[in-house]
Amino acid sequence: MVKKKWTALDITMGSLFVAMMAVGANITSIAPFMVIGGVPITLQTFFAILAGLVLGSRLGAFSMLVYMLLGLAGTPIFAQFKGGAGMLMGPTFGFIISYILVAYIVGKMVEMKRTLPMYIAAALTGMAFNYIFGTNWMYAAYVLWFDAPEGFTYTMAWGWMMVPLPKDIALSVVAGFLGMRLERSVLANSQFRRERRKSVA
Repeated sequence: MVKKKWTALDITMGSLFVAMMAVGANITSIAPFMVIGGVPITLQTFFAILAGLVLGSRLGAFSMLVYMLLGLAGTPIFAQFKGGAGMLMGPTFGFIISYILVAYIVGKMVEMKRTLPMYIAAALTGMAFNYIFGTNWMYAAYVLWFDAPEGFTYTMAWGWMMVPLPKDIALSVVAGFLGMRLERSVLANSQFRRERRKSVA
């Protein structure tokens, strides 16, 4: 199968999701109390999932890759307006890496079957992957190279993640509904939707 070249509309849609990731990352700028155990509570998982649902596996993952590379280059678009190569060694960088894989996995799932149950299942699967990958990276970082809080354990790491979990489960379900609605309404007659479907046919 020959992969299609991305159009200007594809790039525009991808750029929109990069911007939404930057905004979603910094909800804590107006609510600084939304940081638990050094882990900011953000909307990044929601937008990464939605990117896969709306843009598809390839463009969704590429958009998340661009988001990560822009942040590593120094653009302050990570949580709490952080950026720079130093983030590579941070305990939460695993979550940033996971967004690329989340978008790809979610996109692949709905490309196989475009039904509401699949959209919701894909969104929840993406969220679960984000938690598993990011939390294990965070634990490894604190154990191997980052200054860990006193008494830090694997159970403590997962305990921190229980705080945003209800929010992310709810938002994943919302993303499933919203992604399906965008597929069937907002993008229903657009060139973007037709071309995206051709690319995975």
